[in-house]
Amino acid sequence: MTTDDFTIRSIEALCYRYPLATPVVTSFGRMLNRPAVFIRAVDEDGVEGWGEAWSNFPAPGAEHRARLVNEVLAPGLVGRKFDHPAQAFDILTRGTEVLALQCGEHGPFAQAISGIDLALWDLFARRRHLPLWRLLGGRASTIKVYASGINPSGAAQTAEAALKRGHRALKLKVGFGADTDLANLAALRAIAGTRMLAADANQGWSVDQALEMLPRLAEFDLRWLEEPIRADRPREEWHKLRASAKMPIAAGENIASVEGFKQVLAEDVLGVVQPDIAKWGGLSACVGLAGDILKAGKTFCPHYLGGGIGLLASAHLLAGIAGDGWLEVDTNDNPLRDLLCGPVASVKNGTIDLGEGPGLDLSPDLATIVNYRVL
Repeated sequence: MTTDDFTIRSIEALCYRYPLATPVVTSFGRMLNRPAVFIRAVDEDGVEGWGEAWSNFPAPGAEHRARLVNEVLAPGLVGRKFDHPAQAFDILTRGTEVLALQCGEHGPFAQAISGIDLALWDLFARRRHLPLWRLLGGRASTIKVYASGINPSGAAQTAEAALKRGHRALKLKVGFGADTDLANLAALRAIAGTRMLAADANQGWSVDQALEMLPRLAEFDLRWLEEPIRADRPREEWHKLRASAKMPIAAGENIASVEGFKQVLAEDVLGVVQPDIAKWGGLSACVGLAGDILKAGKTFCPHYLGGGIGLLASAHLLAGIAGDGWLEVDTNDNPLRDLLCGPVASVKNGTIDLGEGPGLDLSPDLATIVNYRVL
Protein backbone atom coordinates (compact mmCIF):
# COMPACT_ATOMS: atom_id res chain seq x y z
CA MET A 1 0.00 0.00 0.00
CA THR A 2 2.96 2.31 -0.52
CA THR A 3 2.38 3.02 -4.21
CA ASP A 4 0.26 5.84 -5.54
CA ASP A 5 -1.75 3.44 -7.73
CA PHE A 6 -5.13 2.45 -6.36
CA THR A 7 -8.01 0.42 -7.76
CA ILE A 8 -11.52 1.44 -6.81
CA ARG A 9 -13.55 -1.30 -5.15
CA SER A 10 -16.69 0.70 -4.39
CA ILE A 11 -18.21 4.18 -4.37
CA GLU A 12 -21.46 4.81 -2.53
CA ALA A 13 -23.52 7.92 -1.81
CA LEU A 14 -25.52 8.13 1.41
CA CYS A 15 -28.32 10.70 1.66
CA TYR A 16 -29.49 12.36 4.89
CA ARG A 17 -31.96 15.05 5.98
CA TYR A 18 -32.12 16.83 9.31
CA PRO A 19 -35.47 18.59 10.00
CA LEU A 20 -35.19 22.17 11.22
CA ALA A 21 -37.19 23.84 13.96
CA THR A 22 -36.03 27.21 12.64
CA PRO A 23 -35.64 27.50 8.85
CA VAL A 24 -32.43 28.80 7.30
CA VAL A 25 -33.41 31.97 5.44
CA THR A 26 -31.83 33.56 2.37
CA SER A 27 -33.01 36.38 0.14
CA PHE A 28 -34.14 33.80 -2.46
CA GLY A 29 -35.68 31.07 -0.30
CA ARG A 30 -35.91 29.07 2.91
CA MET A 31 -34.43 25.72 3.92
CA LEU A 32 -36.89 23.70 6.00
CA ASN A 33 -34.38 20.90 6.52
CA ARG A 34 -30.65 20.36 6.09
CA PRO A 35 -29.73 17.76 3.46
CA ALA A 36 -26.37 16.04 3.03
CA VAL A 37 -25.00 13.62 0.45
CA PHE A 38 -21.92 11.89 1.84
CA ILE A 39 -19.81 9.72 -0.45
CA ARG A 40 -17.63 6.82 0.61
CA ALA A 41 -14.92 5.46 -1.70
CA VAL A 42 -13.01 2.26 -0.91
CA ASP A 43 -10.04 0.84 -2.82
CA GLU A 44 -8.98 -2.78 -3.25
CA ASP A 45 -6.63 -2.46 -0.26
CA GLY A 46 -9.54 -1.45 1.96
CA VAL A 47 -8.45 2.18 2.28
CA GLU A 48 -11.47 4.44 2.66
CA GLY A 49 -12.06 8.05 1.66
CA TRP A 50 -14.97 10.40 2.28
CA GLY A 51 -16.46 13.27 0.30
CA GLU A 52 -19.65 15.30 0.03
CA ALA A 53 -21.73 16.67 -2.83
CA TRP A 54 -23.53 20.03 -2.57
CA SER A 55 -27.28 19.36 -2.35
CA ASN A 56 -29.03 22.34 -0.75
CA PHE A 57 -31.43 23.28 -3.54
CA PRO A 58 -33.97 22.49 -4.81
CA ALA A 59 -35.55 20.81 -1.78
CA PRO A 60 -35.65 17.27 -3.27
CA GLY A 61 -32.26 17.61 -4.93
CA ALA A 62 -30.20 15.59 -2.42
CA GLU A 63 -31.81 12.27 -3.29
CA HIS A 64 -31.31 13.02 -6.97
CA ARG A 65 -27.60 13.68 -6.55
CA ALA A 66 -27.15 10.54 -4.47
CA ARG A 67 -28.76 8.46 -7.20
CA LEU A 68 -26.58 10.13 -9.83
CA VAL A 69 -23.55 8.93 -7.89
CA ASN A 70 -24.83 5.43 -7.23
CA GLU A 71 -26.51 4.65 -10.54
CA VAL A 72 -24.68 6.73 -13.14
CA LEU A 73 -21.19 7.76 -11.99
CA ALA A 74 -19.90 5.05 -9.64
CA PRO A 75 -20.35 2.14 -12.08
CA GLY A 76 -17.95 3.87 -14.48
CA LEU A 77 -15.15 3.94 -11.91
CA VAL A 78 -15.44 0.66 -9.99
CA GLY A 79 -12.63 -1.73 -10.90
CA ARG A 80 -10.51 0.96 -12.56
CA LYS A 81 -6.96 1.77 -11.51
CA PHE A 82 -5.71 5.35 -11.04
CA ASP A 83 -2.55 6.93 -9.73
CA HIS A 84 -4.15 10.31 -8.98
CA PRO A 85 -7.71 11.50 -8.17
CA ALA A 86 -7.63 14.04 -11.01
CA GLN A 87 -7.66 11.18 -13.52
CA ALA A 88 -11.03 9.97 -12.26
CA PHE A 89 -12.32 13.56 -12.16
CA ASP A 90 -11.41 14.08 -15.82
CA ILE A 91 -12.95 10.77 -16.89
CA LEU A 92 -16.23 11.55 -15.12
CA THR A 93 -16.36 15.15 -16.35
CA ARG A 94 -15.63 14.34 -19.98
CA GLY A 95 -17.74 11.20 -19.95
CA THR A 96 -20.90 12.97 -18.79
CA GLU A 97 -20.68 16.22 -20.78
CA VAL A 98 -23.15 15.13 -23.45
CA LEU A 99 -25.45 13.50 -20.90
CA ALA A 100 -25.51 16.66 -18.79
CA LEU A 101 -26.21 18.70 -21.89
CA GLN A 102 -28.97 16.35 -22.99
CA CYS A 103 -30.85 16.60 -19.70
CA GLY A 104 -29.86 20.17 -18.85
CA GLU A 105 -28.34 19.12 -15.53
CA HIS A 106 -24.84 20.52 -15.58
CA GLY A 107 -25.08 21.52 -11.91
CA PRO A 108 -26.18 18.19 -10.42
CA PHE A 109 -23.57 16.30 -12.43
CA ALA A 110 -20.82 18.72 -11.40
CA GLN A 111 -21.87 18.46 -7.75
CA ALA A 112 -22.00 14.67 -7.75
CA ILE A 113 -18.61 14.47 -9.48
CA SER A 114 -17.17 16.95 -6.96
CA GLY A 115 -18.29 14.74 -4.07
CA ILE A 116 -16.62 11.69 -5.59
CA ASP A 117 -13.48 13.72 -6.21
CA LEU A 118 -13.28 14.79 -2.58
CA ALA A 119 -13.61 11.18 -1.44
CA LEU A 120 -10.81 10.05 -3.76
CA TRP A 121 -8.49 12.84 -2.56
CA ASP A 122 -9.12 11.76 1.04
CA LEU A 123 -8.36 8.16 0.06
CA PHE A 124 -5.25 9.26 -1.86
CA ALA A 125 -3.88 11.21 1.11
CA ARG A 126 -4.56 8.32 3.49
CA ARG A 127 -2.66 5.95 1.21
CA ARG A 128 0.31 8.30 1.40
CA HIS A 129 -0.02 8.65 5.20
CA LEU A 130 -0.28 12.43 4.93
CA PRO A 131 -2.86 14.90 6.18
CA LEU A 132 -4.71 16.23 3.16
CA TRP A 133 -3.67 19.82 3.88
CA ARG A 134 -0.01 18.78 3.83
CA LEU A 135 -0.46 16.74 0.62
CA LEU A 136 -1.85 19.91 -0.96
CA GLY A 137 1.30 21.83 -0.08
CA GLY A 138 0.37 23.42 3.22
CA ARG A 139 2.92 24.51 5.78
CA ALA A 140 0.70 24.99 8.83
CA SER A 141 -2.45 23.27 10.08
CA THR A 142 -4.10 26.31 11.68
CA ILE A 143 -6.57 28.46 9.71
CA LYS A 144 -8.94 31.33 10.42
CA VAL A 145 -12.70 30.77 10.40
CA TYR A 146 -15.81 32.91 10.44
CA ALA A 147 -19.39 32.34 11.58
CA SER A 148 -21.87 32.57 8.70
CA GLY A 149 -25.55 31.88 8.05
CA ILE A 150 -26.67 34.56 10.51
CA ASN A 151 -30.36 35.00 9.72
CA PRO A 152 -32.16 38.38 9.80
CA SER A 153 -34.32 37.24 12.70
CA GLY A 154 -32.42 37.00 15.98
CA ALA A 155 -29.17 38.10 14.34
CA ALA A 156 -27.70 39.66 17.48
CA GLN A 157 -28.37 36.59 19.63
CA THR A 158 -26.87 34.29 16.98
CA ALA A 159 -23.78 36.48 16.71
CA GLU A 160 -23.27 36.59 20.46
CA ALA A 161 -23.59 32.81 20.66
CA ALA A 162 -21.01 32.41 17.89
CA LEU A 163 -18.52 34.61 19.76
CA LYS A 164 -19.05 32.53 22.90
CA ARG A 165 -18.20 29.41 20.87
CA GLY A 166 -14.84 30.90 19.95
CA HIS A 167 -15.56 32.80 16.74
CA ARG A 168 -14.04 36.23 16.16
CA ALA A 169 -15.44 36.97 12.68
CA LEU A 170 -19.05 37.15 11.50
CA LYS A 171 -21.08 37.25 8.28
CA LEU A 172 -24.69 38.47 8.18
CA LYS A 173 -27.32 37.63 5.59
CA VAL A 174 -28.82 40.79 4.05
CA GLY A 175 -31.34 41.48 1.33
CA PHE A 176 -34.43 41.69 3.54
CA GLY A 177 -35.13 45.41 3.22
CA ALA A 178 -32.89 48.33 4.09
CA ASP A 179 -34.32 48.89 7.57
CA THR A 180 -33.82 45.28 8.64
CA ASP A 181 -30.40 44.98 7.04
CA LEU A 182 -29.00 48.20 8.50
CA ALA A 183 -30.35 47.54 11.98
CA ASN A 184 -28.81 44.08 12.01
CA LEU A 185 -25.49 45.36 10.70
CA ALA A 186 -25.39 48.03 13.38
CA ALA A 187 -26.10 45.43 16.06
CA LEU A 188 -23.43 43.05 14.76
CA ARG A 189 -20.82 45.78 14.40
CA ALA A 190 -21.41 46.68 18.04
CA ILE A 191 -21.08 43.03 19.05
CA ALA A 192 -18.03 42.33 16.89
CA GLY A 193 -16.25 45.56 17.76
CA THR A 194 -13.37 46.07 15.34
CA ARG A 195 -13.30 42.39 14.36
CA MET A 196 -14.12 41.07 10.89
CA LEU A 197 -17.74 41.56 9.74
CA ALA A 198 -19.02 40.69 6.26
CA ALA A 199 -22.45 40.70 4.61
CA ASP A 200 -24.04 38.34 2.07
CA ALA A 201 -26.95 39.46 -0.12
CA ASN A 202 -27.30 36.04 -1.81
CA GLN A 203 -27.86 37.68 -5.23
CA GLY A 204 -30.82 39.53 -3.73
CA TRP A 205 -30.51 43.02 -5.26
CA SER A 206 -30.75 44.58 -8.67
CA VAL A 207 -27.76 46.71 -9.62
CA ASP A 208 -29.76 49.86 -8.81
CA GLN A 209 -30.73 48.52 -5.38
CA ALA A 210 -27.13 47.55 -4.70
CA LEU A 211 -25.86 50.98 -5.74
CA GLU A 212 -28.41 52.59 -3.44
CA MET A 213 -27.28 50.41 -0.52
CA LEU A 214 -23.52 50.76 -0.99
CA PRO A 215 -23.10 54.20 0.62
CA ARG A 216 -25.33 53.12 3.51
CA LEU A 217 -23.13 50.07 4.10
CA ALA A 218 -19.89 52.04 4.14
CA GLU A 219 -20.10 52.93 7.84
CA PHE A 220 -19.92 49.29 8.92
CA ASP A 221 -16.36 48.67 7.71
CA LEU A 222 -17.33 45.42 6.00
CA ARG A 223 -14.55 42.98 5.15
CA TRP A 224 -16.60 42.15 2.05
CA LEU A 225 -20.05 42.36 0.47
CA GLU A 226 -20.98 39.00 -1.04
CA GLU A 227 -23.07 38.46 -4.18
CA PRO A 228 -24.91 41.80 -4.11
CA ILE A 229 -26.44 41.02 -7.53
CA ARG A 230 -27.14 37.89 -9.54
CA ALA A 231 -24.04 35.94 -10.50
CA ASP A 232 -25.08 35.93 -14.16
CA ARG A 233 -25.57 39.69 -14.51
CA PRO A 234 -23.48 41.42 -17.24
CA ARG A 235 -19.92 42.19 -16.26
CA GLU A 236 -20.49 45.91 -16.72
CA GLU A 237 -22.92 45.82 -13.78
CA TRP A 238 -20.28 44.20 -11.59
CA HIS A 239 -17.74 46.80 -12.72
CA LYS A 240 -20.21 49.56 -11.82
CA LEU A 241 -20.58 48.14 -8.32
CA ARG A 242 -16.84 47.84 -7.88
CA ALA A 243 -16.38 51.49 -8.83
CA SER A 244 -18.84 52.59 -6.12
CA ALA A 245 -18.04 50.13 -3.35
CA LYS A 246 -15.95 51.13 -0.34
CA MET A 247 -15.51 47.47 0.62
CA PRO A 248 -14.27 44.43 -1.36
CA ILE A 249 -16.85 42.56 -3.43
CA ALA A 250 -17.02 38.77 -3.02
CA ALA A 251 -18.47 35.99 -5.17
CA GLY A 252 -17.63 32.59 -6.60
CA GLU A 253 -19.99 29.94 -5.24
CA ASN A 254 -22.13 30.27 -8.37
CA ILE A 255 -19.28 30.29 -10.88
CA ALA A 256 -19.05 26.80 -12.37
CA SER A 257 -16.47 26.83 -15.12
CA VAL A 258 -12.76 27.34 -15.69
CA GLU A 259 -13.59 30.16 -18.09
CA GLY A 260 -15.81 31.90 -15.54
CA PHE A 261 -13.07 31.96 -12.93
CA LYS A 262 -10.45 33.07 -15.45
CA GLN A 263 -12.64 36.05 -16.26
CA VAL A 264 -13.06 37.22 -12.67
CA LEU A 265 -9.39 36.69 -11.88
CA ALA A 266 -8.41 38.87 -14.84
CA GLU A 267 -10.67 41.72 -13.64
CA ASP A 268 -10.33 44.21 -10.82
CA VAL A 269 -13.84 43.50 -9.56
CA LEU A 270 -13.78 40.74 -6.95
CA GLY A 271 -11.47 41.17 -3.99
CA VAL A 272 -12.60 37.90 -2.42
CA VAL A 273 -13.15 34.76 -4.52
CA GLN A 274 -15.20 31.89 -3.09
CA PRO A 275 -15.36 28.63 -5.06
CA ASP A 276 -17.32 25.80 -3.43
CA ILE A 277 -15.43 22.51 -3.81
CA ALA A 278 -18.56 20.41 -3.21
CA LYS A 279 -20.51 22.33 -5.84
CA TRP A 280 -18.05 22.54 -8.72
CA GLY A 281 -14.57 21.25 -9.38
CA GLY A 282 -13.80 19.28 -6.24
CA LEU A 283 -10.15 19.49 -5.29
CA SER A 284 -8.92 18.42 -8.71
CA ALA A 285 -10.01 21.74 -10.24
CA CYS A 286 -9.99 23.96 -7.17
CA VAL A 287 -6.50 23.36 -5.81
CA GLY A 288 -4.99 25.05 -8.85
CA LEU A 289 -7.77 27.62 -8.86
CA ALA A 290 -7.08 28.56 -5.24
CA GLY A 291 -3.44 29.15 -6.12
CA ASP A 292 -4.46 31.28 -9.10
CA ILE A 293 -6.69 33.37 -6.82
CA LEU A 294 -3.74 34.15 -4.59
CA LYS A 295 -1.48 34.89 -7.57
CA ALA A 296 -4.10 37.36 -8.82
CA GLY A 297 -3.76 39.28 -5.55
CA LYS A 298 -7.21 38.30 -4.29
CA THR A 299 -8.34 36.61 -1.08
CA PHE A 300 -9.37 32.95 -1.28
CA CYS A 301 -12.24 32.10 1.07
CA PRO A 302 -13.86 28.73 0.31
CA HIS A 303 -17.65 28.93 0.26
CA TYR A 304 -19.46 26.26 2.22
CA LEU A 305 -22.95 25.57 3.55
CA GLY A 306 -23.58 21.87 3.99
CA GLY A 307 -22.60 18.83 6.03
CA GLY A 308 -19.42 18.26 7.95
CA ILE A 309 -17.34 16.28 5.46
CA GLY A 310 -17.33 18.93 2.74
CA LEU A 311 -16.64 21.57 5.38
CA LEU A 312 -13.62 19.64 6.64
CA ALA A 313 -12.32 19.17 3.08
CA SER A 314 -12.70 22.92 2.51
CA ALA A 315 -10.65 23.56 5.64
CA HIS A 316 -7.87 21.32 4.33
CA LEU A 317 -7.83 23.18 1.03
CA LEU A 318 -7.51 26.55 2.76
CA ALA A 319 -4.65 25.24 4.90
CA GLY A 320 -3.11 23.52 1.90
CA ILE A 321 -2.77 26.64 -0.23
CA ALA A 322 -1.49 28.68 2.73
CA GLY A 323 -3.69 31.67 2.04
CA ASP A 324 -4.78 34.31 4.52
CA GLY A 325 -8.52 33.84 3.99
CA TRP A 326 -11.24 32.57 6.29
CA LEU A 327 -13.16 29.28 6.29
CA GLU A 328 -16.95 29.68 6.28
CA VAL A 329 -18.58 27.86 9.21
CA ASP A 330 -22.38 27.90 9.28
CA THR A 331 -23.89 28.78 12.67
CA ASN A 332 -27.30 27.14 12.17
CA ASP A 333 -28.38 23.95 13.88
CA ASN A 334 -27.11 20.94 11.92
CA PRO A 335 -25.83 17.67 13.45
CA LEU A 336 -24.96 16.49 9.93
CA ARG A 337 -22.28 19.17 10.10
CA ASP A 338 -21.28 19.17 13.75
CA LEU A 339 -20.91 15.39 14.15
CA LEU A 340 -18.81 14.97 11.00
CA CYS A 341 -16.53 18.01 10.74
CA GLY A 342 -13.78 16.85 13.10
CA PRO A 343 -11.64 19.70 14.43
CA VAL A 344 -13.72 22.37 12.68
CA ALA A 345 -16.17 21.98 15.58
CA SER A 346 -13.51 23.27 18.00
CA VAL A 347 -13.06 26.97 17.30
CA LYS A 348 -10.59 28.78 19.53
CA ASN A 349 -9.99 32.50 19.24
CA GLY A 350 -11.28 32.50 15.67
CA THR A 351 -9.12 29.61 14.46
CA ILE A 352 -9.12 25.82 14.12
CA ASP A 353 -6.26 23.34 13.96
CA LEU A 354 -6.45 20.38 11.57
CA GLY A 355 -3.72 18.27 13.12
CA GLU A 356 -1.46 15.69 11.50
CA GLY A 357 -3.77 12.70 10.93
CA PRO A 358 -3.87 11.11 7.46
CA GLY A 359 -6.32 12.41 4.84
CA LEU A 360 -9.23 14.23 6.41
CA ASP A 361 -8.47 12.27 9.60
CA LEU A 362 -12.17 11.46 9.93
CA SER A 363 -13.89 8.10 10.44
CA PRO A 364 -17.56 9.06 10.38
CA ASP A 365 -19.70 7.42 13.05
CA LEU A 366 -22.76 6.86 10.88
CA ALA A 367 -24.68 5.41 13.82
CA THR A 368 -24.97 8.92 15.27
CA ILE A 369 -26.93 10.13 12.23
CA VAL A 370 -28.76 6.95 11.23
CA ASN A 371 -32.16 8.43 12.11
CA TYR A 372 -31.67 11.12 9.44
CA ARG A 373 -30.86 8.80 6.56
CA VAL A 374 -33.36 8.91 3.67
CA LEU A 375 -31.51 7.03 0.91
